[in-house]
Amino acid sequence: MADAMTRHAEMRQAVVAQNTANSDTPGYRARDVIPFADLVQGGTPGVGLRKTRASHLNGTGAAGTRILHEDRNGASEPNGNSVSVELEMLKAVDVKRQHDRALAVYRSGLTLMRAAIGRR
Repeated sequence: MADAMTRHAEMRQAVVAQNTANSDTPGYRARDVIPFADLVQGGTPGVGLRKTRASHLNGTGAAGTRILHEDRNGASEPNGNSVSVELEMLKAVDVKRQHDRALAVYRSGLTLMRAAIGRR
């Protein structure tokens, strides 16, 4: 779980950075990543079991998963750009929080394993 949370935070950070870098690009539409909780619960359309090997029975190919979506925050510049730098800064803080949470889960698992083998 910690690994999946970390990979999700990494992907979202890349999307936030790309949005910020294109904040002055005419016609650029802001994007975001589907929330991690929705991915875990499986309630997101288009996201489900993923086939990573040809021998897997159910699921779709890796190209069939879609976790990026257009961020529709309602604001748009006259040049068609929909990036709000302020919102991207808030998203970056949220990504840091998610990454820190993943590290806490990982540390907790390590503590449990160390306790199980008698080390602290």
